[in-house]
Amino acid sequence: MRGITFNNKHSFRDFELTIAPGRNIGNPSKVKRKERVPYSNIDYDFSGIYGDQEYTERSLTYTFNVIDQHNYSKEHFSIMKIEILNWLLGPNEKNKLTDDAIPGYYFLAEVENGPALEEREFDGTLTVEFIAYPFKISELEEGHDIWDEFNFLLDVAQITEFDVTGTKEVILYNLGISILKPTIKSSAEMEIKKDNITFNIPIGESTSYDFILMPGENKLTVSGNGTISFHFRKELI
Repeated sequence: MRGITFNNKHSFRDFELTIAPGRNIGNPSKVKRKERVPYSNIDYDFSGIYGDQEYTERSLTYTFNVIDQHNYSKEHFSIMKIEILNWLLGPNEKNKLTDDAIPGYYFLAEVENGPALEEREFDGTLTVEFIAYPFKISELEEGHDIWDEFNFLLDVAQITEFDVTGTKEVILYNLGISILKPTIKSSAEMEIKKDNITFNIPIGESTSYDFILMPGENKLTVSGNGTISFHFRKELI
């Protein structure tokens, strides 16, 4: 039975909740930074001045059927409600949420407002709104070689690990809609030149807020001697 996995539990397998018709996977909106030129009809859009478009958070709304299928008692139904509400409202930050109907991707989401329960004697419906990070995030890192998971419409076959002796020109593809900050793993100190900026890469695992992959093609020049790999997941609306 399809459901969602959140806070390390599945809605049906752990609570026997089924999803009622009418769930809503909302979409984010663009955040626009506009200024109007005085005494004119021209608006200038500065939203992408730093190379990326901002988006609002998105809303995910599910209505669950809550049914006491075994005991048919008011007391047990009350215990069910307590368990379910603690599962949903327990995390105090965004957690991974996977929807069985959207394979291959997950959301980062949190329940901020109290769920609405329409209660009958031994059952009811519980409507829950999650506030989520704007993008769906791929379950698999780029560069994976799992053929059965390859999507010809959304994926690209690419190499993300390189053996470097001296200098090597490499290309990384960010097929998502947002900029990404990859984790870099290097067996030796190296240098990466991107867009005429040089980044010093230490031995081991590192991430820099300055080293980003823009949507599309990213050309890099890597200098050093050793193995370097880039770990990132595409993010889509």
